[in-house]
Amino acid sequence: MRVGLVCSYSLTVPGGVQGQVLGLARSLRALGHSTRVLAPCDGPPREPGITPLGRSVPVAANGSIAPIAPHPAAALRTIRALRDEDFDVVHVHEPLAPGPTLTALLAARAPLVGTFHREGAGAAYKWLGPIGARLARRLDIRCAVSEAALATASAALGGTYEAVFNGVEVERFAKAEAWPTESPTILFLGRHEDRKGLEVLLAAAAELPADVRIWIAGKGPQTDELRARTADDARIEWLGRISDAERAARLRGAHVFCAPSRFGESFGIVLLEAMAAQVPIAASNLPGYRRVAEADEHALLVPPDDPAALAHAIRRLLTDGSLAERLRSAGEARAAEFSMDLLAERYLDLYANLRQ
Repeated sequence: MRVGLVCSYSLTVPGGVQGQVLGLARSLRALGHSTRVLAPCDGPPREPGITPLGRSVPVAANGSIAPIAPHPAAALRTIRALRDEDFDVVHVHEPLAPGPTLTALLAARAPLVGTFHREGAGAAYKWLGPIGARLARRLDIRCAVSEAALATASAALGGTYEAVFNGVEVERFAKAEAWPTESPTILFLGRHEDRKGLEVLLAAAAELPADVRIWIAGKGPQTDELRARTADDARIEWLGRISDAERAARLRGAHVFCAPSRFGESFGIVLLEAMAAQVPIAASNLPGYRRVAEADEHALLVPPDDPAALAHAIRRLLTDGSLAERLRSAGEARAAEFSMDLLAERYLDLYANLRQ
């Protein structure tokens, strides 16, 4: 089968939807299916099998920044790629986002599958109004990655949806070579913005032992301010944006993975990556995280915006070896339930239904 995956967001910018599209493409290829990703790119494609559709523009969305490509040049490149590739199935992620996915929704000749990731009504739903519901009828199959995403799409667009999930490439994280560290090390991964709660972790650092090391990956609007605020803390290492390979290695090398998000997490894919890498987790007790991690079973979950509670959870994981090992073991089994290969097989079943 020849599959076209269309991503609404720039692949050059790290993000949950982008990671899902690239991981799904790799799994589909491993299962023997020719797969090409069509997406905006703000530089050379990250890997083979990608058709770049042009540069993106940053747009505020859901408390973060969405790197979309709504300009006519990207639309024309999308239409040309869809016609040149002659896909058996076109699978669009965030179908109503302005740019390539919305263009594909209008222009694709092959059967269309759409996956909705968003939790909470976004600007696209508000702008399009009733037109959005009509456009969504172009989809032959609609999928949603969580109950919240399904409820959001259903309320805005109507229709019926297949329940799927976000997948994790288990082996890529489980088999990564651990990044070396000589001290107990905490890892933060994410955009430096209010939603991700990095400032909560930095406040918690005041209550952590002097020998702890803190790796902070990513960048964002808060980076300069938070670096200046913590300039005297030699325990903190600012990594900037890191590659996918380094991401996996840092997860394998860390002693604790910390996800202190304050709000807006629809699905805890980053927690699943940490589980696959077999690192114990301290995270905020948010609905999106509870969808993948049961408190005290797969992770220690603490109230958002509570540095003292976060520091206490991190200290427990660093000092209680039996607790850390129990969470590692349960987390590894939990991650296997969300394997990207299983997700690819689920989508292939849906694709096959379109060809009958």
